[in-house]
Amino acid sequence: MEKGWTSVFCSSDEYLVAIAKDLLENSGIESVVINRKDSAYVIFGEAELYVTDQNEIQAREILKQLNKG
Repeated sequence: MEKGWTSVFCSSDEYLVAIAKDLLENSGIESVVINRKDSAYVIFGEAELYVTDQNEIQAREILKQLNKG
């Protein structure tokens, strides 16, 4: 990932990353998903969610909701 972006969430479950992305977007935070799953063996690897460095602290606070579920 380019400089200025930080990974704030990762999971092997793509639906969790999608939920995290939606939570951030609903709060006005731009995010990007990088899918690092193996294309031949989709059980291997994770998807990562990145935000700009300026939004990292706010994004982590918002994503605490996922850990409480």
